[in-house]
Amino acid sequence: MRITVFGAAGNSGSRVVAEALSRGHEVTAVVRDAARFPALHPGATHRTGDAKNPSKVRELSADQDVVVNATRPSPGHEADHPAISRSLLAGLAGTGVRLLVIGGAGSLTVPGTEGVLAIDDTRYIPTAWRAIASASTAQYDAVRTTDTDVDWTYLSPAALFEPGVRTGEFRLFKDELPVAADGTSSISMEDLAVALLDEAESPTHSRTRFAVGY
Repeated sequence: MRITVFGAAGNSGSRVVAEALSRGHEVTAVVRDAARFPALHPGATHRTGDAKNPSKVRELSADQDVVVNATRPSPGHEADHPAISRSLLAGLAGTGVRLLVIGGAGSLTVPGTEGVLAIDDTRYIPTAWRAIASASTAQYDAVRTTDTDVDWTYLSPAALFEPGVRTGEFRLFKDELPVAADGTSSISMEDLAVALLDEAESPTHSRTRFAVGY
């Protein structure tokens, strides 16, 4: 399978690249600045490109099977999140290339709360995280409401989404926040990469969202 990863030098993107390469896929790792090439996996093809540019998205997705959006806006640029989603959908329109988006947990419902969103529950989304959580919610809205022929999947991590270890053991959810028996909500970036590549290889969430956590 041929996979292009936007945001390939980031925490989650680099783990997606590594997981895809470990499974024998051909990976194009995309960053905005060539100065970041040394941070990319040497087994990937290194390219520059801005996911906010639909023409560049189309160029970098040519002859690919899957495009992964692993971009994450820096503080103060949260509005880029939904804008990038719309750009990717525009660039992939009519190509037949699938889009897998690594999103956020804010729009998931908290179990046992009669529909309270994670973004409104400070047990899971502290005030300090609210800006990026809100941007991720807007990102999800942009993906699910855009009239497009692109076959997309939106993957929401559990509330605590950090570098960790690859266990290969996790649970899949739909629109509910993954919460463990001890009340925590977490997933390592390594295990999210496993879940994402599982979806790339065996699609089961076409044009919908799913979540992953322990």
